[in-house]
Amino acid sequence: METETKRITSKEVIAHLVEKFPACFTLEGAVKPLKIGIFQELAEALAEDEKVSKTQLRQALRHYTSSWRYLKSIKAGSHRINLAGEDAELIDEEQANFAAKTLKESQEKFANKKTQDKKENKDYKGTKAGEKGSTLTSKPKVKAKPAKVKKAPAKVKLNKVEAGSLTAGMQVMVQVGNSPLDATITEVAGKDVSVQLASGMVVKTQADKIFTK
Repeated sequence: METETKRITSKEVIAHLVEKFPACFTLEGAVKPLKIGIFQELAEALAEDEKVSKTQLRQALRHYTSSWRYLKSIKAGSHRINLAGEDAELIDEEQANFAAKTLKESQEKFANKKTQDKKENKDYKGTKAGEKGSTLTSKPKVKAKPAKVKKAPAKVKLNKVEAGSLTAGMQVMVQVGNSPLDATITEVAGKDVSVQLASGMVVKTQADKIFTK
């Protein structure tokens, strides 16, 4: 047996052991507990075997002895076996209890993982369905057209109007904020002038805010 060899899986190593030691290892059916220290026996028996390294052998044994069917075979009062399938030492209560505990923990871990996988799969399907529904119902985005820039109106030359010449009904321009607006005078009371804008709003202003074109 070489310490470095071609990479093979633990299952392939176990299959090789079944072929080499059929009275000790099995791939199916009931399993017989292995004697304590069987690794050393295997290492010596496979010393010239180039197919399996010691590292691969150790990993394969760990895989074999941690399987549920192997753990179920560990019963107090049962015999372990050697490579030839012959009875070796008896399994005591402590070893049996440890195997039962390990089996229970492994099964619970598997059950929890299975439940978690189902939940994640359900959540994933729900997410995909939501995405699909969103795709079907959502309207395609329409790119907004750039707003047309309005050209600033040409400046109108305004002429001031003498307060004494303002009369009701006169069409004028009234300064509201920064922009002059078209308006009609509705009432004149000294310097106070009421005008009606094109929007219909009546605004009270001063005579110095009234202009004509």
